[in-house]
Amino acid sequence: MESNLEAVNVVVQELQSFLTVGARPDIQAEAARHVLGLTGSEAGRSLLAAQAGLLQALENLLEAPPGAAAGAVGDAWRAMVNLCAEPSVHESLLASLPGLPVHLLNQALAPHWPWAGEAAAALANLSRESGPIRELLENGLESSNNEENQEPSVACIVSALTTPGYNPHAPLHYLAPLLSNLSQQPGVRAFLLDPNRCLIQRLLPLIQCPDSAVRRMGVVGTLRNCCFEHRSHEWLLGPQVELLPFLLMPLAGPEEFSEDEMDRLPIDLQYLPPDKERESDADIRKMLIETIMLLTATAPGRKLVRDQGAYLVLRELHSWERDPDVRMACEKLIQVLIGDEPEAGMENLLEVSVPPDVEQRLQQLDQQEQQQLQQEREEATQTASRERKLDGLGPS
Repeated sequence: MESNLEAVNVVVQELQSFLTVGARPDIQAEAARHVLGLTGSEAGRSLLAAQAGLLQALENLLEAPPGAAAGAVGDAWRAMVNLCAEPSVHESLLASLPGLPVHLLNQALAPHWPWAGEAAAALANLSRESGPIRELLENGLESSNNEENQEPSVACIVSALTTPGYNPHAPLHYLAPLLSNLSQQPGVRAFLLDPNRCLIQRLLPLIQCPDSAVRRMGVVGTLRNCCFEHRSHEWLLGPQVELLPFLLMPLAGPEEFSEDEMDRLPIDLQYLPPDKERESDADIRKMLIETIMLLTATAPGRKLVRDQGAYLVLRELHSWERDPDVRMACEKLIQVLIGDEPEAGMENLLEVSVPPDVEQRLQQLDQQEQQQLQQEREEATQTASRERKLDGLGPS
């Protein structure tokens, strides 16, 4: 056992020396490739996370010129993305590399840094945990930490995400899930929802970004988190933002409506072309529905959602939808829109106090729903399997 540990330590020390910026480029590239390979498994990530010196050498290599060491820099960045994707090593990773979240954020927002996409992806992975988010907040996420750019960092993230060609060398899709993770914090939501900053409005077109489901998912997740702030619902649904048409558009298909129904829809949702396609990702469709559901938490919000013809789009979506989870979410939202208004004192669904016996009953119903969904998934899988077998039949 001790001999194995000694052997590991020898290998780690060699890798560490090979990764230093002054090492021979070909040896450095081979060492970086080996480290990247180790990050491909949980055991490898755990091994590396316990080696503070090796991690520091890896972080130093991240700063090397992009053309250096025959690709070692790129492999170092990809290794960091993989390490940050393992929640179980976050604590030891941050202990060895204090300030890593802020370092990654600065690199992700550097307009010409070729590995900015990897920096954003690493930080999106890292920010799933509360510790890195706390470090970012404590280091001025809502105030400027960039001497060259005096914009607060949250505003910089939105700007980089929404500015075409912000970094011509790197896609920044993963800034969207980073923003979604950050928006779990009340302070970040308040910043994004500040009417004077117009940040939410800049995000809305990205709900239908054709280039990346990651970007669409992150933006919708950010909007969903912001919709937990019920005091902003009327502003979000009103003329200053007009959020609802942006949420409904990816859920709408090419269906035709009567003239009377068409008049109830927002202008942008009227007379859609016959080739109009819905959002292809079921998880994003579900998240869009959940976001609209949050907007119906208050009586004014429910009225505004009803008045803008949301039911019509959801009705057609429900007929089209094949994913059991999405269909169930759609049914719940439709029930809210066509159901009776809650009794006096219970108009705000986000603030209703649920009695213990009712909560227990709701949990039982939820379990029944989950069982039903699981059964539907199994039936759908069996049907698809039978169809594949039939497709394989033919003359021999």
